[in-house]
Amino acid sequence: MYEDKTLVCKDCGNEFIFSAGEQAFYAEKGFQNEPTRCRDCRMARKATRPAAGAPREMFDAVCAECGQPTKVPFQPREDRPVFCSACFAARRG
Repeated sequence: MYEDKTLVCKDCGNEFIFSAGEQAFYAEKGFQNEPTRCRDCRMARKATRPAAGAPREMFDAVCAECGQPTKVPFQPREDRPVFCSACFAARRG
C-alpha cells in the first residue's frame, strides 16, 4: 500500500527516506502533510524549543476590570487591557 519515498529536507537540503511504516503512522494519526525535515534536523529543532511543562515566564499586571494585581503569561502593552483570570472568564461568558 505504502512505498518508501525520498524527500528533501527544507533545512539542510539533504535527501531522507519517508518510509512506508512512517507513512502508515502518519495516516493513522490523521496527519495531512509529509515531513519536511530529516530526522537530524527535526531533533535539532525540537531541542531548541522550550520544554513542554516547563514553567513559563509570567509578567506582573493590574486587572483593567477589578484593579487587582495579577500575573499573565505575556508582556502587557499599554494600549491593551489586561484582565485577571476571574474577570477574563466572566467576560467570556
